[in-house]
Amino acid sequence: MDENLKNKIDLACRTAEEFTKLYYDSLDKQKYLMSKLYMDNAILIWNGNGIEGKDQIQNFWTDLPPSVHTINSLDALPITVPAVANQHTFLIKVSGQVKYQNKKIGKSFNQNFTITALDNKWKIVSDCFRTQESLDS
Repeated sequence: MDENLKNKIDLACRTAEEFTKLYYDSLDKQKYLMSKLYMDNAILIWNGNGIEGKDQIQNFWTDLPPSVHTINSLDALPITVPAVANQHTFLIKVSGQVKYQNKKIGKSFNQNFTITALDNKWKIVSDCFRTQESLDS
């Protein structure tokens, strides 16, 4: 494998681990800080519903009941197409369990983020969250 590509993959994986810890800690314990993680014109797709702009995304997260997320798997890859030029941009894929307050059982979820470095901070460009329903429910 090309050494440059290996370094990009390693950076993507390290960044994904650090970023998702910050993201889910904020979502579960400090929702009022969520907008700081998104670009101004970010897009969130939550179970098929679209929200655009970091202020609207902040309002959306704030309106959800308190939650606890548990990560089961995490993966990341660098996006190296010319569209992102020399800017570090990564796709992060997460799966896990989410349990909302007042619900007896949690639900499995999948989430995909595209993040990019902006002013030396990672910002979410797009975020797609989907809970997984079992076939027998």
